[in-house]
Amino acid sequence: MNRGALRGQSCDLTGDCLDFAIMKFRFPLILVSLFAMACSGQKPDPAGPLGLGDAAPAVSGVMDSGATLSLADLYAAHDYTLVYFYPKAGTSGCTAQGCSLRDSYEDLLAKGVTVVGVSTDSVAEQKAFRQAHGFPFPLIADTDNKVMDAFGVGTYPGSNNAQRQAFLIKDSKVIWLDKTASTSQQAADVLRVIAGM
Repeated sequence: MNRGALRGQSCDLTGDCLDFAIMKFRFPLILVSLFAMACSGQKPDPAGPLGLGDAAPAVSGVMDSGATLSLADLYAAHDYTLVYFYPKAGTSGCTAQGCSLRDSYEDLLAKGVTVVGVSTDSVAEQKAFRQAHGFPFPLIADTDNKVMDAFGVGTYPGSNNAQRQAFLIKDSKVIWLDKTASTSQQAADVLRVIAGM
């Protein structure tokens, strides 16, 4: 379309005029949306939140040992997989949550549950956290938020810290989720859910 042809003629927003108007305003609208998102401190949520019955994300992450862990392999190898997200290694609430799972780990294993923790801490921070408290399960250092994004887990305002959430997976499907995961009662909650199935 010749833009010069638009000059001096009325436009009833039909045909070529409508196409031109849409193209003229599309780019500024995209810029405004991106600017608003940046100012709010939020990032796009590519996966969206998971719901009951949804397929569990087949994503991999780097563990506290530095090795890569495939969650899909974990789902296939165990009756249940608990993937829990916590904000910050070494803080009181995250320590209580991990110790709850550590202290009941034999009971969880007896029910076929394996556990993996996820936060945005570095490999070194996860390793130190695990060693300090003797956690018998791996911790994923999700520094690029890949695992969080796959599960649709957001961050707390003003930080890159994962929101505290937990997902119980069976046959590669989410069968229970806790959007406000307990700290000291995390293991008890999981065992209660399994006992009720």
